[in-house]
Amino acid sequence: MPANGGSGSNLDLLKGLRELYEVTGGGSSKVTVAVIDGPVDFTHEVFVGADLRTALGANSMSAEAGNSMAEHGTHVASILFGQPGTEVEGICPGVRGIIIPVYDAKTGSAPQLEVARAIELAIEEGADIINFSGGQYSDTGLADQWLSDAVARCAEAGVLLIAAAGNDGCECLHVPAAAASALAVGAIDSAGEPMDFSNWGHGYACNGITAPGADILGAVPGGGVSRLSGTSFATPMVVGVAALLLSKGRESVSGVAPSALMIREIMLRGSAPCGSNDTNICQRLLSGTIDVEGAVAAMSEAMVLGPTGVSPAGGCGCGGSSQSANAESGVSASVRPSMADAPEGQNMVYALGNLSYDFGTEARRDSFKQLMPPVEINGDVVPANPYDARQLVAYLGENVSEARALTWTLNVELTPVYALEPTGAFGADLYGRLVEILAAEILGEGEEDHIQRVSIPGRLTGNTVRL
Repeated sequence: MPANGGSGSNLDLLKGLRELYEVTGGGSSKVTVAVIDGPVDFTHEVFVGADLRTALGANSMSAEAGNSMAEHGTHVASILFGQPGTEVEGICPGVRGIIIPVYDAKTGSAPQLEVARAIELAIEEGADIINFSGGQYSDTGLADQWLSDAVARCAEAGVLLIAAAGNDGCECLHVPAAAASALAVGAIDSAGEPMDFSNWGHGYACNGITAPGADILGAVPGGGVSRLSGTSFATPMVVGVAALLLSKGRESVSGVAPSALMIREIMLRGSAPCGSNDTNICQRLLSGTIDVEGAVAAMSEAMVLGPTGVSPAGGCGCGGSSQSANAESGVSASVRPSMADAPEGQNMVYALGNLSYDFGTEARRDSFKQLMPPVEINGDVVPANPYDARQLVAYLGENVSEARALTWTLNVELTPVYALEPTGAFGADLYGRLVEILAAEILGEGEEDHIQRVSIPGRLTGNTVRL
C-alpha cells in the first residue's frame, strides 16, 4: 500500500518496501531481471556499479539525449537498477539486469513480432522476471500468434512477465498484459486512488494489481533526473518488489524457495483489497493494490506450505485471455510504451484529401468477393464487385468488423499519400466512422450528405505500406 510521507525516493512510495530492501540487501545476484523497452544510457551515474548489460543479439540502438524511447528506457531501468547513494535509488539494484531494446525512436513503437523475439531472448538470457512497460490495445485481449507463443513459452520456462495495463483510461485491455499468466500493472496516485489514464477490465480483475505511477523519479539520458507518470513507471515498482521477494526466497536457508511464478500469486494474494463502496473505483484498482507487507506474509506462508500453498499461475478462473488463441487479423501488430503522454518522436498531421481503400493482396480481394452477397444489375443477379465502393459500403455497413481487413488510404489528387490505422480505445468505432465517410464521398455532388474532402488528424509512424 502507498506509504505516507517519504524522502522523495521511490523506496518510500510503498509501506514496508524499504524494510524489504534492507533485509535483502537490495536484491540478490542470483535473480535476473530483463527490461524490454527503449535503449538505456549506461553511462548515467546512477548505473555505475550496477550488474547491467544489453542482451547478446539484441538490437543496437542509440541512447543519446533527446531520444524519447531512450528517455523511457533509461527512466524505467533506473527505477529498478539505480545504485544506492545516487540521485535515483533503484528498488532492486543488487540483481542482475538485462536490457533488450525494442522501441524505435522514429515510430515510438515495436512490432509484436519484435517483442516476441525479445521475450524469447530474455528467456535464453536466464531472466527470472521480465519488465515490459508497454503494450498494444486489443479489442479481444488476444495477441498475435508470435507474441502469444512467446508469452506461453515464458510461463512454461517459469519466467514471470510483468506488463503495463495501458494508459487509454478505459475499460479495455492491452497485450501482453492481458495474458492469463502475466501480471498486469495499473497506476495509482499518492493517495492510493486509481489514476484517470490507467486501464481496467474484467481480465485485469484476475491478473492485475495497481502500484504508484504518479511522478515516479527516474534518470534522464545524458545526466539528471525527472519525474514521469504512467503505468509504464508503475510496472517497475511491481517488478522491483517481485525481484526482492524472489531474492529473499532464494537467499533463505529454510523453507521451500518460491519460483518467480509463485511470486506472482503471492503478490496477487497479498495485495490490499479495495476499501471503497464505489464499484467503479474498485474495478479500476484491478485485483487490489500492491501491499509489500502482505506479500511478505503470504510468501512466508508459501515457503512453509510449498508449491501447494498458492494457486498455479493463470488459474484464478476470471476468464483471462488464452495464450494459444490467435488475435483478430485486423489488430494492429505493434506495441507502444505505456506513458501518460504521447511519444515526442511522433509528428502530428492533419491530412486533407479523399478517403479510399486497398485490399493489399489478391487473396484478400477474393475473400471480400466471396463474402459480399450477389447484387442485381438490370434484372440480372451477378457476383459482387469489391471494387465498387457502393457495394462495399453496403456490405461493410452490416459487417463493420471487416473494415479492419482493408488498407484505408487518404489520397491527394488520386494518389495514395497516407495509410490510415485507427488505434486506441476507440479504434473499432473509428473504423465504423471511415465506412461512413466513404459512404458520404460516393454520393452525388448534389446529394445532401455528400463529402468532397475530409481532414483526418493522426500521427506519423514512419512505416510504409505496400499497395
